[in-house]
Amino acid sequence: MAEVEAVQLKEEGNRHFQLQDYKAATKSYSQALKLTKDKALLATLYRNRAACGLKTESYVQAASDASRAIDINSSDIKALYRRCQALEHLGKLDQAFKDVQRCATLEPRNQNFQETLRRLNTSIQEKLRVQFSTDSRVQKMFEILLDENSEADKREKAANNLIVLGCEEAGAEKIFQNNGVALLLQLLDTKKPELVLAAVRTLSGMCSGHRARATVILHAVRTDRICSLMAVENEEMSLAVCNLLQAIIDSLSGEDKREHRGKEEALVLDTKKVLKQITSHLLDMLVSKKVSGQGRDQALNLLNKNVPRKDLAIHDNSRTIYVVDNGLRKILKVVGQVPDLPSCLPLTDNTRMLASVLINKLYDDLRCDPERDHFRKICEEYITGKFDPQDMDKNLNAIQTVSGILQGPFDLGNQLLGLKGVMEMMVALCGSERETDQLVAVEALIHASTKLSRATFIITNGVSLLKQIYKTTKNEKIKIRTLVGLCKLGSAGGTDYGLRQFAEGSTEKLAKQCRKWLCNTSIDTRTRRWAVEGLAYLTLDADVKDDFVQDVPALQAMFELAKASTSDKTILYSVATTLVNCTNSYDVREVIPELVQLAKFSKQHVPEEHPKDKKDFVDMRVKRLLKAGVISALACMVKADSAILTDQTKELLARVFLALCDNPKDRGTIVAQGGGKALIPLALEGTDVGKVKAAHALAKIAAVSNPDIAFPGERVYEVVRPLVRLLDTQRDGLQNYEALLGLTNLSGRSDKLRQKIFKERALPDIESYMFENHDQLRQAATECMCNMVLHKEVQERFLADGNDRLKLVVLLCGEDDNKVQNAAAGALAMLTAAHKKLCLKMTQVTTQWLEILQRLCLHDQLSVQHRGLVIAYNLLAADADLAKKLVESELLEILTVVGKQEPDEKKAEVVQTARECLIKCMDYGFIKPVS
Repeated sequence: MAEVEAVQLKEEGNRHFQLQDYKAATKSYSQALKLTKDKALLATLYRNRAACGLKTESYVQAASDASRAIDINSSDIKALYRRCQALEHLGKLDQAFKDVQRCATLEPRNQNFQETLRRLNTSIQEKLRVQFSTDSRVQKMFEILLDENSEADKREKAANNLIVLGCEEAGAEKIFQNNGVALLLQLLDTKKPELVLAAVRTLSGMCSGHRARATVILHAVRTDRICSLMAVENEEMSLAVCNLLQAIIDSLSGEDKREHRGKEEALVLDTKKVLKQITSHLLDMLVSKKVSGQGRDQALNLLNKNVPRKDLAIHDNSRTIYVVDNGLRKILKVVGQVPDLPSCLPLTDNTRMLASVLINKLYDDLRCDPERDHFRKICEEYITGKFDPQDMDKNLNAIQTVSGILQGPFDLGNQLLGLKGVMEMMVALCGSERETDQLVAVEALIHASTKLSRATFIITNGVSLLKQIYKTTKNEKIKIRTLVGLCKLGSAGGTDYGLRQFAEGSTEKLAKQCRKWLCNTSIDTRTRRWAVEGLAYLTLDADVKDDFVQDVPALQAMFELAKASTSDKTILYSVATTLVNCTNSYDVREVIPELVQLAKFSKQHVPEEHPKDKKDFVDMRVKRLLKAGVISALACMVKADSAILTDQTKELLARVFLALCDNPKDRGTIVAQGGGKALIPLALEGTDVGKVKAAHALAKIAAVSNPDIAFPGERVYEVVRPLVRLLDTQRDGLQNYEALLGLTNLSGRSDKLRQKIFKERALPDIESYMFENHDQLRQAATECMCNMVLHKEVQERFLADGNDRLKLVVLLCGEDDNKVQNAAAGALAMLTAAHKKLCLKMTQVTTQWLEILQRLCLHDQLSVQHRGLVIAYNLLAADADLAKKLVESELLEILTVVGKQEPDEKKAEVVQTARECLIKCMDYGFIKPVS
């Protein structure tokens, strides 16, 4: 019984293969393999499954299956040739050559085998030539680089060639086999920056995606030496070494592109131990005075990227636990550094922020309360251990640490604010004579007053403290920070007009001062950043944002600051927040009138909308922002380093873009200034909300713009996936509608784009919207399908039996909505022109087909009528019996009436098509011409 079933499954697999359904064929062959022990049948099944593997580009599987068939029958010529094809695709040309040589011996007259033999012979000769030339090139490059007398431009060229070679698999292997690692170590020993840089970049390419090579290189160069190279003052060097270490970590973590066999696998040591050593060295770098600010930043970047889990579904967070136990105090030390103190470690503007981000990521990566309690206790012990009545600098470090944690895990920072002595110390530092103390205290107060509900103590005590400092200090840095503190407290009520913290006009005065500082280029960038932060809070007030967008110099000063500070996370976040406020693109809760009445009746506070937050004012602000050049600033911000541009900032930028794209008239400006390109990364990475907002903005642009201009080159293919993701029932109707319009525009450009849309599995979603009751959605989906039916694989879906796709299109041709009719008739015209089978199928899907066709041919709208007549022509041309059936109906009379009309300019196409239909009838002899 099992043998019979196996034969049936084989036949079923053959049928699937003929229908090009290779996955189903593979499944049938696999099931049959489990049921039979007959050697001849086993060989056939393996051979057939190998053919499926070739078709689905699963070359490893295809080679394996063909080998199994050959094991059963060594003269199986089909299996030999299939293995040859698979091996050629896998780059194993010499093995493929042996297989096809055997085929040619068995069948010497087969032209296909002879041609493959010639082609592979040529490829192998070329590969050998390249290999031999690569060997000599590698040696020559090292000779030039290690010769002190060689010319500078020759050395530069050799260094660049070496880097390029190291990035290619064949080149990297050649360098490795030709004693390359030892020679690269010699380059590192020269201590000449350009040679060291070339060596580091070459090593980086050699480590990428190759675990065995990465392991050997790590042991040859040593982790401590790599870290000491990363610790140098040179930013370019530091970044290159960081990339090398990342390549090693990726390869050791299992992100290895190659398949290892036998001895290669044995080369790899216990990677967990090695990764732990690397982490330990990076943590030591954080507190070493010998490490530059750049080096410290790169160490923090590596820890940020590699320690916390990338996906919380992964259970193992042992790396985070290791860092908390062995390195949290070191990270806290970095967070607590005060730049003005003599004991401060070398820092950049970003170092403390990167450390805060790392603390936040580590805290988020903890799985349970005991782990979080342990984390909190380490922080508490560290901070309280710093309090010292005899040493003000230590107290300063403690408050600075609290300030840094408040920028990371806010809840943890809030708990630390409640520690005995923390608030008192902040108040004491505010009253200190020393400006550094005031600076740290004011920053801590600013970070502490983030949430209104938890900032009551700060609001009651902080305002008077900050006002006092503001009045007495002569230091601009302190003045601007106290102002930001006041801005933050002044905006604690958010957009609620009724919850103003300060007297009427006070927020406008604060904003005016912030704008003044922002425009003052003589103040350092770090201090001007605080002016933007102040505006980020104050622009929640509609009067402030309205004044701000009218102040063009202040707007442009903010944009220039954002462009110049693409390495400063806080500026980018503050600028993005300010723009979100100015465009009102934050989430607004829907106000339900009944609940408002209820709240008033029970004397509860009801949020009030500012008169200047109405749509007319928002539209005017958007116009002014576009005129001031907001798009070029946003495009620059999007290009910032991924470690700097946080997911939250990306979401804010996506919100701004969506608000700017709202008016179709503005979209041309946005495209011209590079907004289309800038939106793509925002739609692919970041928070779920941010990705949806960016995708919606992309849909708005794609719906009305020429894709070749809006998304030049290969970028246009990246737009497809975000748009397809908007075709989801969880998204609102407007997002669905505009995504369909965007896809319609894209699918009308080229077949490659239609193929991309098809591969992203958009077809079922487009079809489901063709069933929608909503007229606009149904129309947009039908128009999209009208373009998609030009693609061969979509046509195959219509040709397949057992579905109602064609019936749906025919019935939509009979709809009352002219636009739906036009789109459906266009789709049907193209389908019937492409396949005769669909012409016959159209007459079987519904009894109303002839009535619908006649209505199309008599339609008032010329475009619909023309499409109807094209369908009629396709049916007449497809089959003589079908043509006879049409001639016997009223359609002949309709064609005659339309064909007899005098063609004017508008009706020329319609009349011509009707006459072509009548000529076709005459060719069949169903009607005779009137003399």
